[in-house]
Amino acid sequence: MLAFSALVAGSFSLGAQVANDIAPAALNAVRFVISAVAVAAAIGLRGGLGAVPGALVAPWRYGILGVLFAVYFVTMFEGLKTAPAVSTAAVFTLTPVMSGIFGYILLRQVFGARIAVALALGAAGALWVIFRADLAALMAFEIGRGEVIFFWGCIAHAAYTPLVRLLNRGEPILVFTFWTLSFSALIIGVWGWRDIVATDWGALRPLVWVTLLYVALAASAMTVYLVQFASMQLPSSKVMAYTYLTPSWVLIWELALGQPMPPVAVLAGIALTFLALGLLLKE
Repeated sequence: MLAFSALVAGSFSLGAQVANDIAPAALNAVRFVISAVAVAAAIGLRGGLGAVPGALVAPWRYGILGVLFAVYFVTMFEGLKTAPAVSTAAVFTLTPVMSGIFGYILLRQVFGARIAVALALGAAGALWVIFRADLAALMAFEIGRGEVIFFWGCIAHAAYTPLVRLLNRGEPILVFTFWTLSFSALIIGVWGWRDIVATDWGALRPLVWVTLLYVALAASAMTVYLVQFASMQLPSSKVMAYTYLTPSWVLIWELALGQPMPPVAVLAGIALTFLALGLLLKE
């Protein structure tokens, strides 16, 4: 999950730079095809899909997970059209709270007072970053359109985490990942086929292709595998606790890509997310 938080942060920073160059549905349909092919290649080295004959029993499971993943990634790139990368990443850090709620509803995973305090601290830190350390904006609850759009995607991601454990029937994580990515590609492809056809792929600037390959391999194939592996080992709230590191990783990505430093006061919110992470991971 530490690797997950670092890899997913890159998709915010790179995505913000190309969000207005390509339709979210077109980019994500292609990225999931590439991701599925990459995972299929990895499975082929381990004996192929035929080694797991029961993996396609009840394929509706992958359809549910595919829909949730499709909603999450499409809303991310739609939100990044107008919302800054750091702010969008801060919205993402609200998922542990929602994931904990879904974990209780679906798996009856109960967390104690320490976990509740940690989730509250993390949410407070995320909100401080979302509102860019502007107390007046926080009191007025003025949220940008991009943040609102992506929030709905984060709800989908929060439900996804406990559902992985609920829907897995003993399939190897790599095979489970392949079918989830394949169904995500199919769902987005059917829903956004007009955007795919309308995109002038040959005219896209090189950074779009760099972003596409990054989100397909690093921020999809690898992160889907990592979060599914972690979801089978850890409670949902602890899995998503590492998302509190995402705004910090995004700040590093932004500075590396030449973006300006956010207001110093924003760092107070990030400090709260670090405190929340420490509380969540304490045994």
